[in-house]
Amino acid sequence: MEFLLFLDGKEQEILELIYKANYKVEENTPLCLLGKDFFGFLKKKQRKVVICTKNAKEYGGYSFLKEDAFKTGLMIRRAIRHEAVHIAQQCNNGNLLNLKDIKMSPYKIKSLQASVKLTGQREEEYEAYALEDSPRMVIKALRTYCL
Repeated sequence: MEFLLFLDGKEQEILELIYKANYKVEENTPLCLLGKDFFGFLKKKQRKVVICTKNAKEYGGYSFLKEDAFKTGLMIRRAIRHEAVHIAQQCNNGNLLNLKDIKMSPYKIKSLQASVKLTGQREEEYEAYALEDSPRMVIKALRTYCL
């Protein structure tokens, strides 16, 4: 799976916790065709995470010849963390994690609105977007609720 090339140590740990929670990971499935601005999905009933590496590469302007893969990597790492928050929510009987004082960055409002349009779950999506920039909190949530 190509997305593995873009992960840092924290996301590798998150991926291991996802597997320990009995979820699988897939890459570039037909779900990714819903829109080029989507980088990940959680298929709850199938217990699968989908990472849309092609979308992230296109968004980040990634090319094999181009040395800078920062933006592409950032989108993939955020997608892993975001979907991991949804897994932690599932492990918490489908409830919010209710972490105190989490704030979502205002630049994520468009993404939040697109996700809510798909899922209809505003609070869950808000929590996932707010936590996707905090890998330590994501790791703690997975350990607390899933293991």
